[in-house]
Amino acid sequence: QVQLVESGGGLVQPGGSLRLSCAASGNIFSINDMGWYRQAPGKQRELVAAISAVYRRNYVDSVKGRFTISRDNAMKKVHLQMNSLEPEDTAVYYCNADVCASWNSCKGYWGQGTQVTVSS
Repeated sequence: QVQLVESGGGLVQPGGSLRLSCAASGNIFSINDMGWYRQAPGKQRELVAAISAVYRRNYVDSVKGRFTISRDNAMKKVHLQMNSLEPEDTAVYYCNADVCASWNSCKGYWGQGTQVTVSS
């Protein structure tokens, strides 16, 4: 079994910064894409940022230039540095990873979510 555990959420004022981290543990042979999603009240879950195993990154337009995704393959972690936060960024943020237990057995996993609130 695989677990994804997020940390780093909280309350921050507009214009502030937060860094989210997600650590994967369990039966892991390799990890393909890793990403961060968010879900605001009354809205659908959306992809915020993703990073491939070869460090190719993509972002939703609303966070480009403000958020940076990174990963540490040795530590099996993915991070999301969020700068210039806006009230519209308020949501529960979820870590997602495509984890392989062997070379031909891969499955998507979700973390439990961490709340990010941007408010004065």
